[in-house]
Amino acid sequence: MATVVELITYPVKGCAGTSVDSTHVTPAGLAHDRSFMVVSVDGIYRTQRRDPRLALVRPTVSADGSRLTLAAAEPEGGHGALHLDVTTSAPRRDVDLFGATYQGIDQGEEAAAWLTDFLGTPSRLVRVPPEHDRKTDGLTPGTSGYADSSAVHVLSRASLAHLHARLAERDAPPLAMDRFRPNIVIDSRPEGCQGEQAADWASEPHAEDRIRRATIGAAELGYTKLAVRCAVTLVDQEAGARGGPEPLRTLAGYRRFSAGGVVFGAKFSVVRPGKLSVGDEVAVEEWGEAET
Repeated sequence: MATVVELITYPVKGCAGTSVDSTHVTPAGLAHDRSFMVVSVDGIYRTQRRDPRLALVRPTVSADGSRLTLAAAEPEGGHGALHLDVTTSAPRRDVDLFGATYQGIDQGEEAAAWLTDFLGTPSRLVRVPPEHDRKTDGLTPGTSGYADSSAVHVLSRASLAHLHARLAERDAPPLAMDRFRPNIVIDSRPEGCQGEQAADWASEPHAEDRIRRATIGAAELGYTKLAVRCAVTLVDQEAGARGGPEPLRTLAGYRRFSAGGVVFGAKFSVVRPGKLSVGDEVAVEEWGEAET
């Protein structure tokens, strides 16, 4: 039986994730996922591609979304946590995400000063407006907050284990799952289960690529596209700095996508919102052919 073994939401795009035992899946993904974004003073999105220290920002958001805390995880310390009352009534402003223009609600001078000081470059913090109606593309259209594309990113431990085997062939060390920033991590046995791993679909590397519809807990997901990987995977999430050429160098040897780039993991839209918990079964309702 394939089950959910990790659930991670990323309240602030580009910053560290928060692991949860259960959450509500909204039409835009896991609750509060990518609902905030760090931007330049001109409103252009910041990413770990250029600002790897974003990985050291540890955001947490209250269940109702009214309070946001930004904490810094860095060896030298020196940055105290910032607690914010989230505003949804401030004036909207244009923000740029991959060249597309959306609206954001600026969260004020205190947040801007904290991020500017920590990142070493003038920055602002914006929130997705309640009226945000972004349309995402792919096989199953949907919506999302400030995610790169689709609402939910799914990755299996079998896929990561296969990558580790490929890395070992190059005498390269294994990489943590957080390099790939998934929302839902699946495995072929529940966390803590003893004994041999069941010989089912989730033990096959990249089986998530073939899922077209799946019910997990009370939610239903529809496949949109493969996850094309970028330079963010090169960032050591604990150090907040680039760590070297892996995993892109190794992935390029066996996961090249015909449309360009390398792929690892799959993206999904939310077909039916609902509660999702670690331990929930991943019930695949429809399969398809992998696009690679």
